This record gives sequence, structure tokens and C-alpha cells, in this order.
Amino acid sequence: MKLSARNLLKSKVIKVTPGAVNAEITLELEGGMQVVSIITNASATNLKLSPGKDAYAVIKASSIMVATDN
Repeated sequence: MKLSARNLLKSKVIKVTPGAVNAEITLELEGGMQVVSIITNASATNLKLSPGKDAYAVIKASSIMVATDN
């Protein structure tokens, strides 16, 4: 697999919550942190996502904003 995205994080599927159109996918990264992605139900089915399956969190963003509390 080759991608243009620079942030490719190995993870494991923890939870798949299908909805009417989209599915919420919870991934656990190697360090234990979790990230959540919203993808179409069709994509979740095509990727055969289920708890315990190895996957990658692929992050591509054109900008990252920074904030502080003060």
C-alpha cells in the first residue's frame, strides 16, 4: 500500500457502530490512544471491519489549528 498521506498509524479496530448511512469506527493506536473515524457503511463492509482487525488510521489534513485555554 502506498499513500500520499504522511500520517499512517498502525491500529486495531476496537468498535464498529453502524448507523443509517455512516459507521463510527473506533481504532486503538499502538500506544493505547483511541481515535474515531466516520466512514460510510459501504466502506466499513468493503474493508471487512470488525473488532480485533488490524487497520491503519490514515490522517491527511490541509491545516492543523492550535488553541490554548488562556
